[in-house]
Amino acid sequence: MAHDAHDRTLVARAAAGSETAFRTLYRAYVRPVYWIAYGILGDAGDAEDVTQEAFVVAWRKLPDLELAGESLLPWLATICRFQAANRLRRRQRDAAHTAAGMDEQVPALIDVEQQVIAAEFADRIAAELGGMSVLDREIFRLCATEGWDYRAAAAELGVGHGVVRNRLSRVRTRLRGAVTETEPAS
Repeated sequence: MAHDAHDRTLVARAAAGSETAFRTLYRAYVRPVYWIAYGILGDAGDAEDVTQEAFVVAWRKLPDLELAGESLLPWLATICRFQAANRLRRRQRDAAHTAAGMDEQVPALIDVEQQVIAAEFADRIAAELGGMSVLDREIFRLCATEGWDYRAAAAELGVGHGVVRNRLSRVRTRLRGAVTETEPAS
């Protein structure tokens, strides 16, 4: 299967109702979507909930999606950010309705500046991944998001074990660079 058309093909099949295709997309992107949610919310439980909510929304909206690029991640990241923002608003509403004596027990809420930074963080990761070669994206998907070892990924992609190891190292360095660029100057 041509990897450059992989997401596009799966999106078309999932939009037509294929649960198998959607499960494949879910497995490919659940970890990056979770980390985007966690970066915004700072809470593992909320991040898990928002990740699931994002995929439910994605499933409903897939029939109307026209995939702009080759990767579904930027679209999923956008859905995730909206779901996370909704979760933050619910937290703030709940905190506002909490009795004054309970204020010490309410966890600190992420302020607007942190939300903006988290959204920029997610955008930069998605843009960085979108700007990589098809091979680099596939190596990242297999090894970093699906947990494949180097040899299995190399066999799947028809390249050498060293190629996978070296390219994955470069991909991670690029993504760390994208993350570092989003940190606010003190």
